[in-house]
Amino acid sequence: MGITARGVGLLVAAVVLLGVGFRFSYPELTVLGAAAGVAVGYAVVTAAWRPRLTVGRRADPDRVARGEPAAMELTVRNTGRLRAANLVAEDRCAGALVPVPLLRLRPGRDTVVRYEVPTQRRGVVPVGPLRVVRRDPLGLVALTRGYGGTVPVWVHPRIHPLSAVPTGAGRSLDGRADSVPHGSITFDSLREYVVGDELRRVHWRTSARVGELMVRENVDTSLPSIVVVLDNRARAHPHRVGGVADSFEAACEAAASVVAAAVREDLPVQLLLVVPAHGEPAGVAGPLDRLAAVDLVEGGTEVLPAATGRLRRDRLGDTLVFLTGPGGGDDLGHVGALRGAYPSVVVGMFGGARPTADGAAGLVVLDAADAAAFAAEWDGVRRW
Repeated sequence: MGITARGVGLLVAAVVLLGVGFRFSYPELTVLGAAAGVAVGYAVVTAAWRPRLTVGRRADPDRVARGEPAAMELTVRNTGRLRAANLVAEDRCAGALVPVPLLRLRPGRDTVVRYEVPTQRRGVVPVGPLRVVRRDPLGLVALTRGYGGTVPVWVHPRIHPLSAVPTGAGRSLDGRADSVPHGSITFDSLREYVVGDELRRVHWRTSARVGELMVRENVDTSLPSIVVVLDNRARAHPHRVGGVADSFEAACEAAASVVAAAVREDLPVQLLLVVPAHGEPAGVAGPLDRLAAVDLVEGGTEVLPAATGRLRRDRLGDTLVFLTGPGGGDDLGHVGALRGAYPSVVVGMFGGARPTADGAAGLVVLDAADAAAFAAEWDGVRRW
C-alpha cells in the first residue's frame, strides 16, 4: 500500500490542524483536522478492498522465430458477488506495461484483451503478472496487487535454409574413412567375389593385395551424427551495441539453421555450449528453445580447453560444427586438435574484421558477416 503525495499532504494537515486546534482551543481547526483524518482513513479502507479476479493467459503462438508475429490473449474474470470492479490494470510484457481496461467489470463477467508481444529480439519474453492498482475516489491511497502468473513466449533465432547437410564417416577395417552422405550403410567385412555382385562394391586395394576380387560386405549402422557447438563466451563476442552482440546473434541463427537442416534429413544432432548453462528455464523443449534462452557468459581462458577436452574424450559424432565470434579467432588451435576425433570439423566465424587464413589449424572455416551469408557459404562447400 502506498500513500500518494496528496494523501501525505492531507495526513500532515490533519495532524497539524488537530494539534493547533487542541493546543489553542480552536474547535473549527479541530473539526477540519478530524475531517482530514477521516478522509485518509476512508481512503485506506476503500483501497484495501481486494477484488476477486481470476486471470487466464494464452500465447498465440508461444514459440516463434525472431520477427514473426505473436500475441497474448488475456482473460480477466470478476469472481466476486457483491460489486462491480472499477480498476486500473496493466499487464507486464517484456519489461513494458500494457494497459488493460477493467471498468465496470460486473460479478461473474469477464473481459478479454489481446495485444502483440514484441519479437524483434531473440530470447524468452516473460509476460505477466497482471498489475492491478486500486485507488480511493479522492486519490489519497493507491494499492498495487499482482494477479495471475507469468507465461513465457519463446522467440527462436531465425532459420536460414541449408540445401546441404554434413556427412558422417564410416571407418573401414583397413583404417580408411569413407564418407557416409546419408548414413545408414557402412563397411563390415570382405568376402570373395561371386557372379552377380556389383563392381562398385569391389574393394580394389585388398583385391590387389590378395590376387583375387574381394567384395565389401556392408551392414546398417546408425546415421552419421552432427555436433553443433555454440561459443557463448563473452570474450568471443566482444563487440556489443545496446548490450547485443551481433556476432553472437548470427551464431545462434547459424546453429538453429544447422540443427533444422539435420532434423529435416532425419540425422541425429546435438547442440552444446562452450560454457554449459547452470540450469535451464522451465519449459525448455528442444534445441531451439535452448537457443532462445542462451546468453553470453563470462569465462576464463581455461573454459575452451576444458570444453574441447570433453569433446575429444566423448567423441559425440562424426561432424563437428563450431560457431564463434571475432574474439575466438586466436583459439582455433584448440578446435583444430579435435580433427582426430571428428572426421569433419567446420568452423563458422562471425563478425571478424578480416578473413580467417585459409586452412587455419587444418579446418574448414566459413567467414560470414551474418547467418544468411553463412548459409550461402555453407551451401557452397563441397568438402562435406
